[in-house]
Amino acid sequence: MKPKDDEKQRAIAQATFELVAQTGLSGLTMAEIARNAGLATSTLYVYYPSKDELISQLYQDAKTVTAARIMEGVVPGTPYRGRVRRIWGNLLRHRLDQYAEVVFQEQYYNSPWFTEGNREFSTRLMAGFFALMEEGQQQEILKAVPIPLLTASLVGSVRETGNLIRTQVLPDDDAVHQMAFSLCWDAIKA
Repeated sequence: MKPKDDEKQRAIAQATFELVAQTGLSGLTMAEIARNAGLATSTLYVYYPSKDELISQLYQDAKTVTAARIMEGVVPGTPYRGRVRRIWGNLLRHRLDQYAEVVFQEQYYNSPWFTEGNREFSTRLMAGFFALMEEGQQQEILKAVPIPLLTASLVGSVRETGNLIRTQVLPDDDAVHQMAFSLCWDAIKA
């Protein structure tokens, strides 16, 4: 059997992300993915034997890239607020630049198809982010609340800021980013 073509893999991923962003995960079909990726449905089944396997693999691939993007430029030993600000900014930029991929990850994470194995995979990938939140609590910089609640506040701030920018209610500029982060920081700090 021939090795899988990277270009076809990218087309499949992009078609899946865009379809989920447009119509949701539930109505997604292999035939529709194949059509939007410019492939025969039979070719798609060579790459992924089922919808479950396709979305699980795409989630793992996308989450791996996302985890790396989130932590990009976060330098240990630099001031704590600056590291959290960098992560917040990375999350926002990722959400704005890779919107369809982010929507796919969020829908998959909250779907009946999401497996315990993928939950554990996601937790392992995000260990650096969670450790930074714990560090903030240990130093009494961040509120002493459950880590999932703390991270939900930070990620929720990014999601809503991204939505306001995407709908052009707010401009995509540094002043808006700084204001939004400051509001988030005030909400999570001790």
